[in-house]
Amino acid sequence: MVIGATGQIGRVAVGALARDGWEVTAVSRGGGRDDGWPDEVRVTAADRADDTALAAAVGDGCDVLVDMVAYGPEHARQLAGLAGRVGSAVVISSVSVYEDDKGRNFDTQAEPDGFPEYPVPIREDQRTVRPGESSYSTRKAGLERELLALGDQLPTTLLRAGAIHGPYCRTPRELYFVKRNLDGRRRRVLAYGGGSRFHPASVHNIAELIRLAAGRPGARVLNAVDSEVPTVAEIAGAIDAVMGVEVENVLVEGPPPAPTVGDTPWSVPVPVVSDMSAAERELGYRPVVTYAESLPETVAWIEARLAGRDWREAYQKMYDTYGDLFDYAAEDAWLER
Repeated sequence: MVIGATGQIGRVAVGALARDGWEVTAVSRGGGRDDGWPDEVRVTAADRADDTALAAAVGDGCDVLVDMVAYGPEHARQLAGLAGRVGSAVVISSVSVYEDDKGRNFDTQAEPDGFPEYPVPIREDQRTVRPGESSYSTRKAGLERELLALGDQLPTTLLRAGAIHGPYCRTPRELYFVKRNLDGRRRRVLAYGGGSRFHPASVHNIAELIRLAAGRPGARVLNAVDSEVPTVAEIAGAIDAVMGVEVENVLVEGPPPAPTVGDTPWSVPVPVVSDMSAAERELGYRPVVTYAESLPETVAWIEARLAGRDWREAYQKMYDTYGDLFDYAAEDAWLER
């Protein structure tokens, strides 16, 4: 049973599980079906916030419950209530739960000297933020703690995903470069010398981890990212190649030179890179796609969604998260100076 089946990761995971021989029930609020799913996939409508509806969807039980939309401790308790009818679980978490040895994390990065300096690469035993209700990160940490405490009662694999990419994303970081190319911008400013690295995670690779974890239940935490970690300049270049354009990079050492100049959704002052050796060791994981190989479908999805629409309408959550990503007037003024 897959909760959040019509979301970005769920669409791919349902297909991967069904093709692996599982009898899959795809649960979403609308009860929709993806065109790429095998006909044997069953669909049902249920809001995961409704305990009764979710329990009814589980029915007499399932061998594996895959949860894409568990965000806090209340969802862990909801799953705990189903433990007697669920064999094991696979739940999506986030690398945002990590903090460095000075207590800095994704929530403190806006503060002076607040950006975390993680070890490279980050292993699963790196310390995490204190569980709480103050942020997405602290809520995910609370979710993790309560699910892991269930132990054999409900063996759960928690997958700490990086910068998720692929179609159906509501906040695709690739939008920054795709829209600029569509707008004919042939120069771009990149802070930190274009060398920022924020570990991407393809929906296809996450789906492969889900498939493997479903067949090997256990109480564990695993990173969930791609095999390679391209720099922001390399990501931009790969998108240029897909779109058939050539763009000049104007590299700025250090932070963005102005509030809306050179600051991409990938730009970080220190690398955020995760270690995948635990997944390789425990699940036999191997990535099924590289970042560059996955880009054409992502770019095509973004282009189609932008067609004839203001980007803020097409990607409202992206605007709410990052603000004005396309302040060309400010960029041109800085370049001229």
